[in-house]
Amino acid sequence: MKVTIVGTGYVGLVTGACLAEIGNDVFCVDVDPRKIEILNSGGVPIHEPGLQEMLKRTRAAGRIQFSTDVKASVEHGDIQFIAVGTPPDEDGSADLQYVLAAARNIGRYSNGFKVIVDKSTVPVGTALQVKRVVDEELKARGVDDGFSVVSNPEFLKEGAAVDDFMRPDRIVIGIDDDQAGNRAREMMKRLYAPFNRNHERTLYMDVRSAEFTKYAANAMLATRISFMNDLSNLADAVGADIESVRRGIGSDPRIGYHFLYAGCGYGGSCFPKDVQALVQTARENGHRLQILESVEAVNNAQKEVLVNKIVKRMGEDLRGRTFAVWGLAFKPNTDDMREASSRRLIASLLERGATVRAYDPVAMAEAQRVFALDLDGRREDLERLHFVQTQQEALTGADALVIVTEWKEFKSPDFGHLKSELKMPVIFDGRNLYEPEAMAELGIDYFAIGRPHVELDGNGSRQ
Repeated sequence: MKVTIVGTGYVGLVTGACLAEIGNDVFCVDVDPRKIEILNSGGVPIHEPGLQEMLKRTRAAGRIQFSTDVKASVEHGDIQFIAVGTPPDEDGSADLQYVLAAARNIGRYSNGFKVIVDKSTVPVGTALQVKRVVDEELKARGVDDGFSVVSNPEFLKEGAAVDDFMRPDRIVIGIDDDQAGNRAREMMKRLYAPFNRNHERTLYMDVRSAEFTKYAANAMLATRISFMNDLSNLADAVGADIESVRRGIGSDPRIGYHFLYAGCGYGGSCFPKDVQALVQTARENGHRLQILESVEAVNNAQKEVLVNKIVKRMGEDLRGRTFAVWGLAFKPNTDDMREASSRRLIASLLERGATVRAYDPVAMAEAQRVFALDLDGRREDLERLHFVQTQQEALTGADALVIVTEWKEFKSPDFGHLKSELKMPVIFDGRNLYEPEAMAELGIDYFAIGRPHVELDGNGSRQ
């Protein structure tokens, strides 16, 4: 099938590559010439495991192309996926300007019946706006080619997006129950047939319910994370171990273990903005989502927990102190720095006069770009932020280690070397990678999230 993907970010690029992988003729369009230049030269503008190899295969087979030519992209695809960004507006609502601009272009250059698929995460009612915009453009041209607007939300995890697309647990399609909708349903059924061979994964529903489903899914996952983070702070206060609690409640099949890990707050491109957008949608409709308002508040507070532990241990004035920071991306297997907990942590350390030596396996370039913006006008702070090439180099001259992202290579370090490199054998762990008892046996002063702190004496031995 001929498919057009509008937008080459995480969702668009993964969608395009995976659809090309199974044999479709895919045209990816983006208004950013830099991205298109990277893609046409064989590069990938994002870090996503398996994506570059897939793009290399499909490009060599001639099944995928990249361009800034909007007219050509519309003429190419019978199915037009809109996969552009929907960043939060000032009030927290989703900014639909890029979605509607894409829709307007489709109406402006449409050359036959089109299935227009909202792949971007959009609030309830967006399909109606897209339909109105396309209608306006078609009427202005005096043509009536026909079209249908479909909601097909993505459920991709950054760092595992390719596998999620190729082996989906569900495919949600919201579609109108009319003649155009019936035609669109058959085309979407054909497109997704290769993913339904073992068993039917597609869930058909009305458009508004499909739009709502995406927000509801992310809101539920964010709620579980904030719930555990809130409990972890209480566990600190009462002397309980949140890891034991997690295992105790996760063993209940009604609850399960997923997204029950306490940490230093969630980030990324989805959870923060989607929770805000759903809260704002509720307000616009005269309703309060009190649980989600609390989810957001808990997450914002959780990003200060590590700093609070550092201040409690080392004092408010951190001038003359150096901290090694392992992990900058908001999660492993991505270079995405959007709403990453490291941004708040490092900014807070620098504000208190500390020096930071930071390392991440893949996010270094993106982190340097982001912190240059975050610390714009704070030249002295920026001069005390050093990006290093290895996790060992980050330890050199540091008073303590702070772990922010749970990359695999951080899970079993050489603790003897680590202890010898640090001026003080202290670890502040925002992802609970290690066991407090084991750290105490090694003479390391270990502070985790919601886990018992084992006291050491002045010589670094367990009391």
